[in-house]
Amino acid sequence: MHLRVLIDTGAVLALLDPRDRWHDACRAALREIELPLLTTAAVLTETLHFLGHGRRMLRGWRFFRSDAVTLVNAAENDDLPELERLMLKYADRPMDFADATLVRLAEREGLSTILTVDRDFEVYRVGGRKAFRVLPRRS
Repeated sequence: MHLRVLIDTGAVLALLDPRDRWHDACRAALREIELPLLTTAAVLTETLHFLGHGRRMLRGWRFFRSDAVTLVNAAENDDLPELERLMLKYADRPMDFADATLVRLAEREGLSTILTVDRDFEVYRVGGRKAFRVLPRRS
C-alpha cells in the first residue's frame, strides 16, 4: 500500500515556477512520494487564479490534467457543515476555503501527509488531534 499525499496551492505554484524559492524543495519532496497526489477543485481554482492567463495558466492546466494529480471532491453538500466548522475553528489564521477542503479530505480519507509551503498546515489538525506530516521538510 502506498502513502497517499495531498498537495496545496503553494506547492503547485512552486513546482510550476523554477524561480519560486520553494521550487527545488518541492521537486525534491516529490521524488520521495508516490503519485498521484490528491487535491480538491478549490485548490485548482485558487491555483488558476494565481497563475492568471496565457502560458502560466496553460502550465497549470497541464499539471492538473496529468497523471501527477487526482482531484477529489471535498465540498459536497454533506461536507459543508464540516468545512464551516473548520473555517470557524481556525478563524484566527484565517483558514481559507481551499485549505478547509484539504483538511476535510484528510479527515474523511484518513490522510495526514501534505506537500505544501503553507505554514498553517503545521497548526491544522486532522480530526482535531493528528498533526500533518508537512513536505517539504522545514529545516
